[in-house]
Amino acid sequence: MIPKERFRRAARYEPVDRLPTQINYTAAMGAQIAQHFGVTPADLPALLGNHMVRVDISAPPRLSVDGRLRYDWWGAGHATQEEGYFVAFSPLRDDPDLDAFDWPDPHAPGLLGEAERLVAQYGATHFVTPNFGFALFERAWTLRGFDNLFLDMSAEPDYIVELLDRITEIQLALIRRFIDLGVDGAYFGDDYGAQKNLLFSPRMWRQYIKPRLARLFAPFRERGLPVLMHSDGQIQPILPDLVEIGLTVLNPVQPEVLDHDSLHAEFDGKLAFYGGISTQTVLPHGTPDEVRGAVEACVRALAPDGTGLIVAPSHRMMTDIPLANVDALWRAFEDL
Repeated sequence: MIPKERFRRAARYEPVDRLPTQINYTAAMGAQIAQHFGVTPADLPALLGNHMVRVDISAPPRLSVDGRLRYDWWGAGHATQEEGYFVAFSPLRDDPDLDAFDWPDPHAPGLLGEAERLVAQYGATHFVTPNFGFALFERAWTLRGFDNLFLDMSAEPDYIVELLDRITEIQLALIRRFIDLGVDGAYFGDDYGAQKNLLFSPRMWRQYIKPRLARLFAPFRERGLPVLMHSDGQIQPILPDLVEIGLTVLNPVQPEVLDHDSLHAEFDGKLAFYGGISTQTVLPHGTPDEVRGAVEACVRALAPDGTGLIVAPSHRMMTDIPLANVDALWRAFEDL
């Protein structure tokens, strides 16, 4: 069974010859792993047995004069000295005028050039999906600022509706272009949870986020394509809502905050899972034996019938993870 078919079937709770796996990593960690295994970074995904290829827009990187900020396509500035994600500049923080803001053009020529190349290279063998990280709520706060956005959600509902609607329309234009390329599904990233609970009330999420997220899911669901979504933290109160609007596969299913046994009991056959191996505890701080045990426990809880799970670290692996644990993870995946 080729990776594309294995991934598709697991996402639909159909029988597979073995569970698909995926190992993502930061650029810094990828360089370390590649050196450890004696391969080039370009050859690393194949060595690790990855099943999915995420494609993105082609936007030339822009740096601040001092090099400390890297501006994304939307204009938010990310700290270059951080291995993970840290937004240090939000363009709407001090001037919230949506009409004066220089919105990106989703119809710009050449925007999907690299994605088109990757679809041509991997589309026949791997599950190829566009990467809509910072999809909606996260995109809004990267533009407006985290604290400002929460104040607006309480005090300026009309403004929030307009901001989210403008983001939604741009994302929909990109979605249509990606679907025309022939992608196999969708990958959205939008964190709604902290370690213990949602970042806001379920009522507020249903008011602002749910109807617009449903619009983003719809073009894929209309074509029968799986919808994957990454949302960190304790989001169990809204999981039935996400299933209702068409979510197919949930990521990262963090074992620290979402109980795997109860997830499978509630959503067996209705929601597949992607992730499950902690990048918060066991991978950076556990032993190789504990890493292998975590893989076995994840599979036992989330895929007792041998499908419905893409086994993976719960987030991109970072350089705090010992290479001995990378070895243990990789070998445990090979044994599935």
